[in-house]
Amino acid sequence: MRLSIIIPAYNEEKLLPETLQRINTALEPLKGESELIVVDNESIDKTREIAESLGAVVLTEIVKNIGAIRNTGARSAHGEVLVFFDADTFVPPPLLTVIDERMQDPKCLGGAVDVDYGKFERWWLRFMKTAWKFWGPIFNMKQGAAQFCRKDVFEAIGGYDERIYLGEDIDIYWRLTKYAKQNGGFLSFIEDPKVITSPRRFDKMSLWDTMVLTHPVYILLNWKRSKPWRQWYDGSVR
Repeated sequence: MRLSIIIPAYNEEKLLPETLQRINTALEPLKGESELIVVDNESIDKTREIAESLGAVVLTEIVKNIGAIRNTGARSAHGEVLVFFDADTFVPPPLLTVIDERMQDPKCLGGAVDVDYGKFERWWLRFMKTAWKFWGPIFNMKQGAAQFCRKDVFEAIGGYDERIYLGEDIDIYWRLTKYAKQNGGFLSFIEDPKVITSPRRFDKMSLWDTMVLTHPVYILLNWKRSKPWRQWYDGSVR
């Protein structure tokens, strides 16, 4: 089964090399031909050059919206299964094989991978991590650091909602869940192995910003407004 790995990237020259190297290693055991796509959101560093040097097809998306960036990659993908990773997310060697195995079941329409973080610089951020682990399963919230689904299903539900500026990963997982139930399918949540994503944004944000910008109610009330998320797009830590 062919996988299309899609990574949105903006000024990611620091972490992207290791991210891509780990993905290439994880792809080695798979028999089917797969592809690696990086969607560059007008980076001004060496993101494009690094991605090309590590075997990725590099596309450009000028719109500052994470859903639009992911959708650009999906439109150009040739694989039966779309796998979305963030540019600062490290993939363990067995993960893509596990995803490939889960997707061999025709009733499995997609899913997500459990996320862990590197070491937080601020001790109180551990409470945020604990809160996410508690509320995530209750409200069926799965992070976009690692999500996957069949391309035909992705197209059937309209892909990521480009009206949403933050929380597009939660929204699409809810819609995938609904589609699966309506069509006799299911989603697979992979808890082992986990992906490791960087805590860099949170380590540089104030306690107030962290409490507000990661609160589910605040996100749901503002996820279709661009202004509250300007620092997430333009001022984010790289």
